[in-house]
Amino acid sequence: MVLLSRFFFRKRAISLVATALVAATSVALAQLPAEFVADRPGYCDEQPFLAENDAAMNKMMSDMAIRPTGDVDRDFVAMMVPHHQGAIDMAQAVLRYGHNEQLRRLAQEIVVTQQQEIAAMRLAVGEELPPSVASPTQPGAATASQPNPMSSYMSSHDAMSHHSMNMK
Repeated sequence: MVLLSRFFFRKRAISLVATALVAATSVALAQLPAEFVADRPGYCDEQPFLAENDAAMNKMMSDMAIRPTGDVDRDFVAMMVPHHQGAIDMAQAVLRYGHNEQLRRLAQEIVVTQQQEIAAMRLAVGEELPPSVASPTQPGAATASQPNPMSSYMSSHDAMSHHSMNMK
């Protein structure tokens, strides 16, 4: 089965490590004294993004704190789904407020790949997938009438991970 291949696990491990590094960097930056952030020009313009990103990080960290069930696989999924959702929420904040087109494309790919990875993890432990809904940054995208996100994942050309995207 494709979901259980060594390639799949290697790719997911790389994805998890890269996402953890982004989260750790965000947490470290959040610990900086406020004067460093407040002294930057344009800080007022960045405030909505910073607030949304901070809310996403706090929700992710809170939701990742689970009570172990004794089922390692289900516990892993229970912790990783909020982790991936946090990446989606942060990417959507960049899509709402960011201006760099290269980063916006990367953020769009993060949304797609993290949704696919959430779906893969849920399916791997026998959970049903929730109905698809439109992304707030892409009206009409991923509606309930569209196929399961796993179908695009399984048929995509190597499902180009946002962690391996060639940034030129």
